[in-house]
Amino acid sequence: MERQKTMQEMQQEVDKYISQFKEGYFSPLSMMARMTEEVGELAREINHFYGEKPKKRDEGEKTVEEELGDVLFIVICFANSLGIDMQEAFDRIMHKFNTRDKDRWTRIEESQS
Repeated sequence: MERQKTMQEMQQEVDKYISQFKEGYFSPLSMMARMTEEVGELAREINHFYGEKPKKRDEGEKTVEEELGDVLFIVICFANSLGIDMQEAFDRIMHKFNTRDKDRWTRIEESQS
């Protein structure tokens, strides 16, 4: 079984890929537009797969997995371009959910034996 990449390794891999091009990372505004575009494509796939909107006969086959991968790629690009460590950002957000929001949702109760 192949070892899973860490978030830091994913950020480094994306940076290595982007660094080979003169254009480099897009500006934050362009990156936001790109992210919005990719999230829209994900929404379209979700609507086709889970919603009431069937695909047109001539539409190519894409998957939710592929579209989520595109969203992850652009999020990593955005983070890299702004010098954000995604592992640190993730740890901070999980701390928030585990402290401030800990009683916000109804927990599944453990079954009684």
